[in-house]
Amino acid sequence: MIAALKGILDTIDTPYIILDVNGVGYRVLVSNNLLSSLTLGQTIKIFTYTHVREDLLELYGFSNLSDLKLFEKLISVSGIGPKTAVGIFAIGTGSEIIDAIYRGDVDFFTGVPRLGKKNAQKIIIELKGKLDLNAEIGDSDGFGKKNNEVITALQHFGFTAKEAQEAIRNIQKDGQTAEEKIKLALKYLGK
Repeated sequence: MIAALKGILDTIDTPYIILDVNGVGYRVLVSNNLLSSLTLGQTIKIFTYTHVREDLLELYGFSNLSDLKLFEKLISVSGIGPKTAVGIFAIGTGSEIIDAIYRGDVDFFTGVPRLGKKNAQKIIIELKGKLDLNAEIGDSDGFGKKNNEVITALQHFGFTAKEAQEAIRNIQKDGQTAEEKIKLALKYLGK
């Protein structure tokens, strides 16, 4: 199937875009967050999920591969279709969605149209153990694996994974223990 497209943004017709790839226009459904960052005429690359049914063929687009992988995990949950899953990306970034899953934040998901409390709970229950927090957020440099203990500890203090990673990146020096990183990160986040 179609894994990625690179071309010129020809049309924005919310919630769809039409991407001109060498003279062929692809209609791709994208989240409102991605839509708001696009401008007509710009060259973009989007990673796509091809959804096929008897009566339908649709492309869903994401700005990065980690969001696409998260989308695929969301639609693997029974009762969550592609339109509902892309709706989840309209209310938060990939890291915010993962953070909501880890915190068990049902209210985060019930803000999505067509997503009730039971399905929100289902997402949390089914995906909590399946997601590698750091890999899903796009941890290509191994940063998260080295700091997993620190990130988890900071999350227990109520910080999001994104906040924890930002703090660690700002305070990190070679040779620090996990305890030292936690103390410095808390001090940084307390500013």
